[in-house]
Amino acid sequence: MCDIWKDNKNLKQLTENDLTGLLNAFRKFGTRVVVMSGGEALLNAHFFRFCEILKQESISVTLLSTGIALEKKAGQLLQWVNDIIVSLDGDEALHDQIRQTPGAFQKLRRGVEHIKSQNPAYRITARTVIHRLNFRHWIPIVNSAMEMGLDQISFLPADVSSQAFNRATVWTSDRQQEVLVHEEELPVFQSAVQELIKYHKTAIAQRFIAEPADKLQKIYAYYAAFYGKNPFPYKQCNAPWVSTVIEADGTVRPCFFHEPIGNIREQKLDTIVNSRTAIAFRKHLDMNTNSTCVKCVCYLNLNPRAGL
Repeated sequence: MCDIWKDNKNLKQLTENDLTGLLNAFRKFGTRVVVMSGGEALLNAHFFRFCEILKQESISVTLLSTGIALEKKAGQLLQWVNDIIVSLDGDEALHDQIRQTPGAFQKLRRGVEHIKSQNPAYRITARTVIHRLNFRHWIPIVNSAMEMGLDQISFLPADVSSQAFNRATVWTSDRQQEVLVHEEELPVFQSAVQELIKYHKTAIAQRFIAEPADKLQKIYAYYAAFYGKNPFPYKQCNAPWVSTVIEADGTVRPCFFHEPIGNIREQKLDTIVNSRTAIAFRKHLDMNTNSTCVKCVCYLNLNPRAGL
């Protein structure tokens, strides 16, 4: 669950100068992919200029989007963005309710269909945060993704315990309880996982659902861990070693969840990433014991030599 849009009243945005100042570091690092996130990245007036600059460096661009503006900006997206990941929170009624935006689902659907009509091979996938408000609708969510013509859908649990995604503080207990599956709901959640695995076994086998059955089961285990039913699920992650996060105000983090290590408006990116502080952080980080890593919901395990 992302709160960036709620806490960006001053419209903090990266500028073209910010991006061009990163290019030397990108070249040194051999950067191959930049993921544009938000809030809604398309709200930045310079978004497509950013994409143009990155393309000139042979860097691929992935867009994370609510999908509301896809239809309007389809031509530019097809020209400058390599692939799109949209947020899908439910079937039509539930998606609009969670987004608190009437018509959001239909705008998303029309955008996907319009882009696909222009280029059927263009890859658009969905990411769904599964939580208390939508886990009972898991099967209809997959059905909606299929009907919309998406290429794939992936699932992850809600991050309720960190300050990631622009939260000024950790969520209050009331806010946590809104999305955290309650202890008495765990048996129903477990049944929802099993029903999904059974009903959509073909979608899992064909990888329309990105996660295999055992990883879907780990979403249950994540919520159960809050009540001491089991440990938090083990995950393999090398995000701080193969990627970095640059926020709208220039803040640099080793990943979304850990503390800042610098700011690109004060130092060069390569200086920040290779500083004594950053190197020491990576050297001593034990993901099996670090409390942030143990509860992480959005991890990355990328072979540094992988072709992207």
